[in-house]
Amino acid sequence: MSAMTDHDWQLPDPDRHGEFYADVPAKRAVAWVIDAIIVLALTLLAIPLTLFTALFFLPLLWLMLSFAYRTVTLARSSATWGMRFMGIELRNYRGERVALPEAALHTLIYSVCMAFVIPQIVSVVLMLTTPRAQGIPDLALNTAALNRRR
Repeated sequence: MSAMTDHDWQLPDPDRHGEFYADVPAKRAVAWVIDAIIVLALTLLAIPLTLFTALFFLPLLWLMLSFAYRTVTLARSSATWGMRFMGIELRNYRGERVALPEAALHTLIYSVCMAFVIPQIVSVVLMLTTPRAQGIPDLALNTAALNRRR
């Protein structure tokens, strides 16, 4: 058995292992729609539980539930339910699953990008043009969404 080198623990090279990044931007788009539907369902379930007072702060409720959903699912399995359904997962620069602090920071940067039109557009363009299909949160944290290993 050979000794492990620094190169054994990192994101796959998109030139040599392109299968890890194949169709990831399209899969992320579908996963985003699935996740938005899940957050909508959670929000609609929360409204009666608050005796409908949540209607007065609905955008804040949506934001809080979305943040919690994304952070918890990324920290537990390195993928939201939408990402799991699409067969992708988020990995850090070492090629490992993301931990809770990374998941929370990724979600925070994602949420800030989603709050403004220009960062949203830039992030989508980056996902379509960078070799690892990375958006702004991915580039900031050196993470990438990959097709799951089978």
